[in-house]
This record gives sequence, C-alpha cells and structure tokens, in this order.
Amino acid sequence: MRTFQKYVLLMLLTIPLGAFAQQTVRGVVTEASSGLPLPGVNVIVKGTTTGTTTDFDGNYEIEAENGSILQFSYIGFQTIEKPVTEETLNVALQEDTQQLDEVVVIGYGTVKKEDATGAVDMVTSKDFNQGPVTSAQQLISGKVAGVSVTSGSGAPGEGQNIVIRGLGSLTLSNSPLIVVDGIPLDNGGVGGSRNPLNLINPNDIESMVVLKDASATSIYGSRAANGVIMITTKKGKDGEFKFNYSGSTVVYSPIDDINVLSPSEFRNLVTETGSDDAIARMSNSATDWQDQIYTNAVGFEHSFSALGNAFGVPMRASLGYSDHDGILKSDNFNRTTASLNLTPSLFDDHLKIELNARGMYTENTFANRGAIGSSIAFDPTKPVFDQNAPDKFNNYSGWYVTDSETGDVIQNNLAPTNPVALLKLQDDNAEVRRFIGNAKVDYKLHFFPDLTATVNMGYDISNSNGRTVVSENMPSSQEDWNGSLFRYSNNSRNRLFDAYLTYQKEVNDHSFNFVTGYSYQDFRYDDDNYNSELEEDGNPDFIQIGRSKNVLLSYFGRFNYGFQDKYLLTATLRADASSKLNPDDRWGYFPSVALAWNIQNEDFLMASKVVDELKLRIGYGEVGNVNGLGDYNFLTRYTGSQSTANYQFGSTFYQTYRPEPINENLRWEVGKTFNAGIDFSLFQRRIYGSINAYIKETQDLISNTTIDPFTNFGNIIPANIGDMENKGFEVALNWNAIRNDHFKWTISYNIAVNDNEITNLPDQQFVGGISGGVGNTIQTHIEGEAPFSFLVYEQVYDDAGKPLEGVYVDRNDDGIINDNDRYIYKDPYADIFMGLNTNLTYKDWDLAIITRANFGNYMYDNVASSTSYLARLTENNILTNLHADYLATGFSTITETNLQSDHYVKDASFFKVDNITLGYTLKNALPNASIRLYGSAQNILTVSDYNGIDPEISGGIDNNFYPRPRSFVFGVNLDF
Repeated sequence: MRTFQKYVLLMLLTIPLGAFAQQTVRGVVTEASSGLPLPGVNVIVKGTTTGTTTDFDGNYEIEAENGSILQFSYIGFQTIEKPVTEETLNVALQEDTQQLDEVVVIGYGTVKKEDATGAVDMVTSKDFNQGPVTSAQQLISGKVAGVSVTSGSGAPGEGQNIVIRGLGSLTLSNSPLIVVDGIPLDNGGVGGSRNPLNLINPNDIESMVVLKDASATSIYGSRAANGVIMITTKKGKDGEFKFNYSGSTVVYSPIDDINVLSPSEFRNLVTETGSDDAIARMSNSATDWQDQIYTNAVGFEHSFSALGNAFGVPMRASLGYSDHDGILKSDNFNRTTASLNLTPSLFDDHLKIELNARGMYTENTFANRGAIGSSIAFDPTKPVFDQNAPDKFNNYSGWYVTDSETGDVIQNNLAPTNPVALLKLQDDNAEVRRFIGNAKVDYKLHFFPDLTATVNMGYDISNSNGRTVVSENMPSSQEDWNGSLFRYSNNSRNRLFDAYLTYQKEVNDHSFNFVTGYSYQDFRYDDDNYNSELEEDGNPDFIQIGRSKNVLLSYFGRFNYGFQDKYLLTATLRADASSKLNPDDRWGYFPSVALAWNIQNEDFLMASKVVDELKLRIGYGEVGNVNGLGDYNFLTRYTGSQSTANYQFGSTFYQTYRPEPINENLRWEVGKTFNAGIDFSLFQRRIYGSINAYIKETQDLISNTTIDPFTNFGNIIPANIGDMENKGFEVALNWNAIRNDHFKWTISYNIAVNDNEITNLPDQQFVGGISGGVGNTIQTHIEGEAPFSFLVYEQVYDDAGKPLEGVYVDRNDDGIINDNDRYIYKDPYADIFMGLNTNLTYKDWDLAIITRANFGNYMYDNVASSTSYLARLTENNILTNLHADYLATGFSTITETNLQSDHYVKDASFFKVDNITLGYTLKNALPNASIRLYGSAQNILTVSDYNGIDPEISGGIDNNFYPRPRSFVFGVNLDF
C-alpha cells in the first residue's frame, strides 16, 4: 500500500514538468479585415503581471506556461483571450465598432455615446461617402437624418450648402458652425475660394459629429443657431510608423443639356414665323452650342500620410494633391494640402499637448459661367468662327453692327456673346493660401487630479490674389473697347483663445462633470480691388479698400450629472457678447437643460437578451444668431459718391459722402428648441438607431423692413421683426443583416420630416429675383407660410392641357387680374428627405451603394420662363434660340404675369443613386502591406418628374445652373 502511495505521489510531482513548464510563445497579431500586422498590441498572461507588446511587424514573444491564457488588447479592437497550447500562436483582432463609436466629441470635451443627452450623430471615416470627394461636407451627404447637403454647382471643389432641420433665419446665415479640432471656423472664406472647407484634405478626417438640437449646441451659443458640425482629424499613435498612400483618377462626364430648340427645329420655326429679313439672317451651320462649352474632364487625387512615434512623440503628417478639371471648358481646381499633428504626453500623462498645423494652397481657374446662358440663347445656325466676322474679335461669329458715324464694327448691345469666345477670351484665376493651427494643453493637476485645466489657442489666416482679364478681342458693344482688368486681394484672420476647467468625479453611484470657461475670438477682413474700366471712365473709385472687424467674447459652463448610469442631467449656459450689436443689447444669455434615462440599466432589463440599449432623452435650449449680419449696423457709416454724383464748387468737383441707414436697436435673433428622442440597440447591436422629434421657434427674426420717410438715412433697414417655427421628426435605423467571418451586410436608412412656417411677420417681403424682366421676384416671406414660398398666378389651361397665354384665375373675383390674384404655391424645401445606404463585404470584396430621396420640394424653371416666347426668336434684329417649352405653350410674348405663372413651378421631388463603389483588397500582394483597389461611379441615376437641368438646386430657382457631372473613379489605397 505504501509503495502504491509513493508511486502516485511521484506521478503528481512529475505532471507539472510536462503540463505546466514555462515555454516561449511566439506569434503575429494582425488586423482581421486587412491582414496587416498590428504594432503596439498589448499581450499579457492573464492573472499575472507578465506582458509584452508587438513590434512593427506585429510579432511578439512571451514566456508562458502551457495551458495559461494570453490576453490580446488594442485600442479600437475587440480584446480576445487564447489558451497556450503550442509554441506558435497567431491572432487576428476584430475591429470593435461599438468601442470606436463609444466616445463622441462635443463642445469643450467628449462624452460617451451612452451618456449623451442631446441629439448627436457621428459618422466615422469607415462610413464616409466615397468617390470624387474634394470637400469635407460631401463625406456625410445622405448619412445623417435631418441634415441636407447640396452642392452649389457641378464645378470641381464647389461649396456645399448645409441645412440642419430646416431654415432658422430669413436673412442671416442658415449654415451650421464648423469646428475643426476645437477651432470654430468662419464660413465666409475669401475671394477666389470655391469653398472654405477645401482647406482640409478629406483623407485627414477621422470623424464628423453633428450636434442638432439646442441642448447639444448651446455650449457654442450664438454661433450654433443652425447646428454644429465637429470635425476631428486623424491623430498620431504610439508604435512603429505606418504609412498610407491613396490615389485616384476621375473622369467627369456631362449628363444632360438644357432642352432648347435643335438647329432643325429652330430653322423651321424661323422659316414659318419670321419675316424675310429674319429668314435671311440665318446661317448655314448646325451648331450645338452646349456641346461646344461642355466636355469630358479628368481629375487626379494623391494623398500620403505617416503616423507613429517620433522621438517619443505620437505624430501624424500628411500631404495631399488634387487637380480637377470641370466639364465647363477652362474650369480647373488645383489644391495642395499639408498637415502635422503632434500629441506628446508628459508627467505620467498629467500634461497632454496637442499641436495641429494645416496648410492649403489652391489655384483656381474659373470658367466664365455667362457662357451657360449664352449657349442656350445663341443662334444654332451660326458657326463658332465666321470668316466674315471682324478680325479684331478673332473672327468669332456674332451679331455685329457698324456705327454710322465712326464706321467701327461693334456687337449689337442686345445680342448674346459667342459662348466659346466667353470661355476662350476671359482669364479668371486666383491663388488662395490658408493656414489653420492650434495648440491645446490639458493639465490634470497633480495635487487635485479630478481637475483639468485646458488652454486652446487657434489661428486661422487666409489670403487670396485674383484677377479677371478680358481680352481686347472679346466681342463688345463698346466702341473704344480695349479689354479690361479686375484685380483683387483679400485677407481674413480668425484668432481664438479658450481657457476652461473640467472637474470630473465619481462618488459611489454618482458621477459629476463640470466645465467652466472663457472664450475670445476675433475676425478681421481686409479687401482691396482695382477696376481698369472705372479708371478709364475717370471714376475715382477704381481702387477700393475695405476693412472690417468683429469680436465675440464669451463665458460658458456645463454641468453633467449621472446616477447609477441610469439617470443623466446636462445643463449649460453661455453668455455671448458680439461687437455687431449695440452695447445695450450686446450680451445674450443662452441656457439649455437635458435629461436622459438609460432604461437598459434598470433591473428589469439588465438580463434582457433583446435590448442592448434603450435611452429616452428630452431637452430644451436657446441659441442666438447674428451670423451673416453686417458689422457696425448700430453706427452711422458713410459712403463716398461716384464721380457722376460729385458736387461742384466753382470749377472744382468734390466727392460727397452720404450716411448709411442705422438701427441702434438690433438685438439677438434667438432660437428656442424642444427635443425628445429615443436611442436603441437590439439583439447585440444587430439593429440600432434613434428617433427624434423637435419644435424650434425662432424669435426676433432679423430681416429687412421698410421704415417711415425722414426717420433714418434710408427707407430699408435690418430689424428684429418676426418669428418662425420648425417642427418635425427624424428616424435613423441601422441593420446588421448578416455578420459572420466571411460575409457582412449592413443597411442604414434615415428619414426626416420638417415643416417650416413664418408665424409672425408684420410686412410681406418679396424675394427671389428672376431673369426676364427688371425687378421681378417669384418668392415671398409672409406670415402663415413657409419662407421663400412661390408667389404666382394660377394658370388656366385648355381642354388639351395647353396653357392659355395671359389667362389666369381671378382668385378674388373682382374681374381684374392683378397682384391681388397671386397666391402661395409650394416652396423649394423638401417636406421629407431620406437616405438609404448599404454596405457589403465578402471576404476581400466590398460594395457600397448610397442613395437619397427628397419629396415635396418644388423648383421654378426660370430658364423656361424667360426664354420660351416667340417674339424672342427674331426681336432686336437678331436671331435667338428658344427653350423647348415654347413648343408646349406657344406663348408669343414675355410679360410680368407670364413670368409669374405657376406653370413654371414644377415638382422637383427626386430619387438619386449618388454613389456605387466596388473594391477588392489584396492582403498578401506585398510584404507587410495591404492594397485596396476600387472603382466608383457617382451621380449615377436621378429619377424625377422635373424636366429642367437638375431637381436639386439650392434656393429653388433654376437659372443657368452649372450642371453636376457623372463621374467614374479608379483608385488605389495602400497601407504599409
């Protein structure tokens, strides 16, 4: 028996020698989606202090016992555990989408997504729109419920019009505040710049956060009246350097033309309706003038970045180059960008420093957009060049007359200019330089680590030099025409100083976060221009100099409180003082309060296998607005008279100065918003999204109003005269339809409904100027209706549906057709807009499809209304082409009532397939590198009943719009 016990004991003592002996475990840690090695991954033996990190190639080596557990963790990736069973253990880490989305950048700080109490949406770089993206706004088009992004035109690098939850003002800016790495930008830009946000290479952007309701935006006070877009750029990381190159080639193609009479239709109509003289004016060519001004164009994008640890400092640096031609001949956008980010930490991370520097240089060549209107009007029977045309006009065909006294040949002053000449004989270009940088320092006090002091200093400076040179060979009606030069120089400077304290503490079930601070920001603008034509005319104003400055001084505070991670409170207060307002009304106070309930943390849901997140939110806030208001309106300003209005004393003429209208009582335009929302996530984030409902009331609207005679230095001044209301709801849904190792399919859908109404306006205002007459308008602001509603006559049609010229409904039954019979018919802003996006990945393939839809938006076709009447064909002793709408109406003349007929207000609802991108990733093509090849098509399909050039034109008036092209992209992305 004792021998047996000794045998058993010997067996037990020898087991650890085989089963638990220390051994060296080696392996490679890679990123599951790309196969690239991950440097800096933490590898520890679970339950011990033994650990290491992976090197640049993702390799690690660690001593561990057989059967022990190795834990692999890395920021942005799911932590996994693997048992040690052999000496080689390779691991692929999955990206942790929930972790990446967890922290949201807000004003003067960050917050966990689950702790956010306001209406906040974030789009990260992995979800950005792809394709030929040249400006930051394009990255989120169709991605965020309630956010409308519309490009100003189809020109390369063109600006984008962003509206969040409808219009909040009548005359002030309706654009959101853009904040880049903590610096609020000035949206104005400088002359010669297509888009202020072109300073940022889209490849440098990590995320864009949209703050929509006042409880989220009020920390920015007066500048946040139209929402806030927080742009966070990519930052450096610890570890060995990683590099990225991305490049693409884009081909742009015109999609459609304005529907004018073809050469044969034009010739037949002149023959049928014109006099013998008119018929004799026709030439023998058949020229498609729109085909002459538009062309296929090419663009190139190159971007290179490096991130890693340099001398112990995490850093990221990038260079970018863009060169894009426009489909309108001679149009070009050329941009070079550079950025540098340093994020050193000192004193055991008590002192964190963030340094950002970003520079941009663009060379813009602007095509003469007057060629668009001229191509519609110009006689299609004329050739581009005519040997009988004057040599001094380079033989460009046109309508020329001979002066009876001098014998000089000039252009008929009522005739359109040859559209090709407009493009070839005008040189309009500009160079724009911009630098934006900031230094942010966070110091967590050693003696009081719950308190962090932050100082952020920013500097944003732009300057431009531009010139427009018109050749002496340009066809002109001036007898002494010898060309012209307009030259300008613009400078803009924006300085920021923020200082604030953040106190953060958790005590048992309670969490506290308190921010209080001070902000100073000033803006200065210097403008100079020279006009050679004014100089030749003897006008002393041929050189003009403009100087302007405004300052915003602010104090702000925010208090966040949480109890048991269930009940959340956020309260903010900002006090702003703007130099744009008089001293008595200069200060504005903008409070907000929001409550949230994390229901998923309640006992009755803690064990739920269905509900991951369920949060109810409710909030109220106020924000002010003076964005877009001119400077010094409360002071008397003087304007010098022109040379033709000088005052004569004896034989000398003196320039006089007249005072401009003033309003000493201007005060803040204030928006008050109530928001209620639900955030949810179900089935382990298989389905997640949010629902929001809101009511926003804008009070003390600033708008132009007429005043009594002899009470001011003019009859129109900006004043606080009205109120407006926006109300609506938004739904954002995300569905991870398939999610396994090889195949992932996600679908994202958002819908927003918005109703915009002017609730108080004592005086009706007429806006929306149109072509075809002098001083005609087509839109109005009036109480009880949406802003910019169309004010029109109701057209009468015959039994065949043809409009009867000059026949309109007598809506007030007084037997007279006049202004009193005009009525409100629709408005240009969509009642409903939606986005539907889908992303699929199968092994190394990926596919993204982005679509959008607007419903309830209407467009006034000013091209058709001003160019589709028969008299235009042969009037003024020239021949002019007509819009094809003439074939439907048969209108003979143009009148004010014709122009204001509701026949030209069209339903512009649309569905668009914005982008389709297909990519393939080569994981092992090069050592330690990943190559992604992709092809993309943009502006693929538009389905709409609107028969103009494009149903999506900001403002709702279609008049000589630079059409958006269809584009095809081939690109490569290399990580190594």
